[in-house]
Amino acid sequence: MKVRKVLATVLVSTFVLAACSTGGDTGSSDKGKDEGGSTAPVAYNTVFATDLETLDYTVSQRKTNGDHFTNFVDGLLENNPLGELVPAMAESWEVSEDGLTYTYKIREGVQWMDSEGNEYGAEVTAHDWVTGLKHAVDKKSETLYIVGNSIKGLSDYIEGKTSNFDEVGVKAVDDYTLEYTLNQPESFWNSKTTYGILYPINEEFLTSKGDAFGQPSPDAILYNGAYILKNNTAKSVIEYEKNEDYWDADNVHYDTVKWTYNDGKDPDGLFKQFEDGTLSAARVYPNSPGYKDVLAAHPEGVTWSLPGGSTFNVTFNFNRGTFDATSKTSEAEHTDTQKAIRNRDFRLAVLFGFDTRSYRAQNVGDEGADRSLRNTLVPTQFVSIEGKPFGDAVETKLRALDGEAFGDVELEEGQDGYFNAEKAKQYIEKARKDLEADGVKFPIHLDIPVDSTAEVSVNQVKSLKSTIEASLGTDNVVVDIQMLSNDQYLQATYQATTGAAGDFDISNASGWGPDYVDPSSYLNIYDSRTGDMLKTLGLEGSAIVQGEDPSTAAKEAIKLTEYDALLDKASAIFDNDDARFDAYADAEAWLLNNVIQIPVNSDEGLPRVTKVVPFTKPDGWAGITADKLKYVKLQEDIVTVEQFDKAHDEWTAAKEAAAK
Repeated sequence: MKVRKVLATVLVSTFVLAACSTGGDTGSSDKGKDEGGSTAPVAYNTVFATDLETLDYTVSQRKTNGDHFTNFVDGLLENNPLGELVPAMAESWEVSEDGLTYTYKIREGVQWMDSEGNEYGAEVTAHDWVTGLKHAVDKKSETLYIVGNSIKGLSDYIEGKTSNFDEVGVKAVDDYTLEYTLNQPESFWNSKTTYGILYPINEEFLTSKGDAFGQPSPDAILYNGAYILKNNTAKSVIEYEKNEDYWDADNVHYDTVKWTYNDGKDPDGLFKQFEDGTLSAARVYPNSPGYKDVLAAHPEGVTWSLPGGSTFNVTFNFNRGTFDATSKTSEAEHTDTQKAIRNRDFRLAVLFGFDTRSYRAQNVGDEGADRSLRNTLVPTQFVSIEGKPFGDAVETKLRALDGEAFGDVELEEGQDGYFNAEKAKQYIEKARKDLEADGVKFPIHLDIPVDSTAEVSVNQVKSLKSTIEASLGTDNVVVDIQMLSNDQYLQATYQATTGAAGDFDISNASGWGPDYVDPSSYLNIYDSRTGDMLKTLGLEGSAIVQGEDPSTAAKEAIKLTEYDALLDKASAIFDNDDARFDAYADAEAWLLNNVIQIPVNSDEGLPRVTKVVPFTKPDGWAGITADKLKYVKLQEDIVTVEQFDKAHDEWTAAKEAAAK
């Protein structure tokens, strides 16, 4: 997920991306006093574009669910605004000398609350984490990959080799002492505790609810977090109320939260809602007609959020199995497109022919087009190797793999590292020669679906089509935009449950944020055996599917087992973080060299008007706790560029000091 995540952590449109990241205030007349004594809003309102589908936080990996349930349930640790992991339900913890045993002291006296805000009649205890993990396995959680190979005995239990959950390395030593035993030392283990699969569930309540546990209804879960869900109405509204008995009430700064559905048809409408007091934060759109009104009203009030940890990309469908949304008219065209997509030179041509800066500018305007561009799956600054950014090692290794293609490519963030029309023409000529020898007829037609109601998304896809066709020539490649309804688009892309259900040749509906602070959290998503995002490539996990893997031929064509071997080599290193990360840099370089996907941009890096006090939001690369509304403060007046820049400098200095 994303860690952001999100992932993850996947957001289905540029509108959703904006809506889930800024937040807002109702502009209610009910005011409280902030620390300086001035009035501050006590209600926080924002917008959403994808329904809350489940509250089972131990099962779901989708950010569109996690954005909500992270506010309802606390796990062991959480991120604070400086990005530090701090106590939540775990007051303290210890690690054994061999790095294999983590022991957490659970905060005493915290009560489970029901959906009416009443005490359920049970404390949160260490036993609830044991129940939570067992439930996640029983329900075949989408996030088992996070801990399956980490906790002693868990993989054997998942695979049915053992049947006694007592043999799994999670134990309630007593009511307030929780112990995890790992298979190997993981310096990043604590970052995994910020993800829902390691959250608590009360066993008595779980038993009473049965299959209804975790349904998207307020009474389907118990609460120990800052907020309680009061209303969830699809494509309408999602409402929270403050948990009056929350253990850390001093860090909860408003009484209610309201998310209102917005389908993206009227981007300028968000600013109008901000102005009339309905929202205290609103994404703004430099390319829209209404942007002049924003600047006129608030010439110093447009600030830009910092790039986040999620990476959004364009993916190829290597084994398309659904053809409802297509412009192709014959089986031969389907076959020809599939052969082209499996050809590395063809994918290189698309990579070098795609102007990601122009694409991004459709969303944020020319001024912001560079801000969140990303050229790698793993952010270049995610971890360091011998004191240098991870991305530096990836760039060196990528150039070594193919100096002709990547010798002059720079992976630094905030710029388009690949777009080169001349190179694109060279590689499409190479691809055409090989493919025509195999009987392929040109031009190759590439279907790309888009939500026809989302104006910005449509403009971005049009930009992609324009630059690829201009670079490669329409005698070689034609991008066919498939205009779909919102539901059709989600079914064809984001909500496709298998690779075969993906109805596209190329798609921009894919993104991922890390679940924990290790490169594997990004790179494992394309492991050909268990990768969680294989379906976005039209593939299946060979270790997951029942019977024969229908995507074996596609995996062989793109040599994905070579990638598996690099992942295995890196994952076996636990005693030296530099060596481990360097091995993962080899895997990232392979992924880029083979153009398995095309990184485009991070989340965030977006213009907005806001009353959210800068840098009060939790900060963190991984898990769902960085998406909490806890800690976030609101102010009565709009945040100015001067205020934001001053706060950014102070926040950066504080982070650096905290890291020492």
